[in-house]
Amino acid sequence: MDVITNLLFPGNMSIASTLVLYSFVIAAGIYIGKIKFFGVSLGVTFVLFVGILMGHFGYVVDSDVLKFVREFGLILFIFSIGLQVGPGFFASFKQGGMRLNFLAVLVIVLNVAIVLGIYFFGNVHDISALVGVMSGAVTNTPGLAAAQQTISSMTQSPEQANLMASGYAAAYPLGVVGIILSMFVIKWIFRIRTEDEIKEIEDEQEDSRLKPFMLTVKVANNLVDGKSMLQLHDIVQTNFVVSRLMGSDGKVVIPKSSTEIHTGDLLKIVCSAADADRFLAVIGPKEDMDWESTPTPVFSRRILITKSEYNGVALGSLRLHNGYQLNCTRVNRAGVDLLAAPNLRLQMGDRVTVVGNLEDIDRLAARLGNSMKRLNQPNLITIFVGIVLGIILGSIDIGFGMKLGLAGGPLVVAILLSRFGYKFKLVTYTSSSASMMLRELGICLFLASVGISAGKDFAASVFNSTGMWWVIWGFIITIVPLIIVGCIARGHDRINLLTIMGLMSGSCTDPPALAYANNSTSNDQPAVAYSTVYPLTMFLRVVAAQVLILAFA
Repeated sequence: MDVITNLLFPGNMSIASTLVLYSFVIAAGIYIGKIKFFGVSLGVTFVLFVGILMGHFGYVVDSDVLKFVREFGLILFIFSIGLQVGPGFFASFKQGGMRLNFLAVLVIVLNVAIVLGIYFFGNVHDISALVGVMSGAVTNTPGLAAAQQTISSMTQSPEQANLMASGYAAAYPLGVVGIILSMFVIKWIFRIRTEDEIKEIEDEQEDSRLKPFMLTVKVANNLVDGKSMLQLHDIVQTNFVVSRLMGSDGKVVIPKSSTEIHTGDLLKIVCSAADADRFLAVIGPKEDMDWESTPTPVFSRRILITKSEYNGVALGSLRLHNGYQLNCTRVNRAGVDLLAAPNLRLQMGDRVTVVGNLEDIDRLAARLGNSMKRLNQPNLITIFVGIVLGIILGSIDIGFGMKLGLAGGPLVVAILLSRFGYKFKLVTYTSSSASMMLRELGICLFLASVGISAGKDFAASVFNSTGMWWVIWGFIITIVPLIIVGCIARGHDRINLLTIMGLMSGSCTDPPALAYANNSTSNDQPAVAYSTVYPLTMFLRVVAAQVLILAFA
């Protein structure tokens, strides 16, 4: 009984009892977080509330152990977030993403402006509590983590960090509700019918002229008769691949740059849908042709890139025509088909679709790896090298006494490594399951530590007039910027409601709100908008929380 008492009852700070406490808090928090309220679940965030409950009932952890677990969990979480958003961070500024990212940044600016207004004019002069309220109001745990780490390094005292966690917990529930409620408000203001918005998106997707697709054309223009593939590229002047050619004799070949086309030939072309009309105008009419059922020694296969030496290598440098008599028609990356342009940089985990003879395909597969087993092996060197560099960067004074800290430093390094790591022979590929495991483990350790630490004073801090004002301020911080930006997006920019829903969820980095948007529309457009603004938003949320602490704490 003494063993059971020491392990399960409060007051003991042994390693064994600490492990039991953390395991219970995380397991119970994840389990309760799966329960849906009105179709929305809070996920791992409930780990924080279970930790607060256990702390309230007297469960404690040695301060040094708690600080180590909290900071290490934070680093794992932030670094894995950086690796996840890094590849899309720079791409998110292109084309239509610029407009969505501008609107998301406007949400952040308005959030900060309201916080400053409350700080200066709302008779609330504790910026630590307000930053916690802001992080909870926009459901952004990394911002809370960064701000807590910053205030802890400045004061060397846990009181302000615990106060911040209390503000976060007070504002978080209505933060999730406020994001979803703002979607209803925009829908009501502009009298939007969801069915019409879904139909508009589906019509646009059917008429999409940007994604790669295949068509077969018959050579009917005498002006291109006898031209080589290289000359055809000069004539059409766009990115395309002729994956197969059937001559008038019925023989199918894999064309090379020197292969000539003649009147009557059938060409299977992979290009951008926007360029399809060029081929019909220059070469000849479109033909219906079932290439797969045509007896031919030519096959199409997907090859998985699993050798690290090809990470960051340009597709054209593989010399598929000359070395293997193969054509690459497209590259699939994370479920998205990319046009096989010669300057496309390959990454570990890419799947390249090639056509040609089976023997040649097998030779290329052996060269590129094509082994799923290789991808299952974690690249721990990159992770820990990145953490070291991130901690060093986070410890450097970047001016005005500001440091990126243990949150900002690893985040910046992870983003840069995921984009440019191949130049330093660092493989940043991580399977989705491994990335999710690393991220969830890190955030659970962090939230459990924050909850246990803040639990002792939570009731006294929240269940009073001050705590009530935290809830009110948090709801205002959540809903006012979203409604303003939603009105701009719909009224001025005429953005589709589904995209606005994803924008709202992404600007607050809120997965429960995204899950609601996806479930209520049965369309992935909210997820597309969410992923477009998520990288920049996540980065700015972390930075904004730190800047507020450094400037006013």
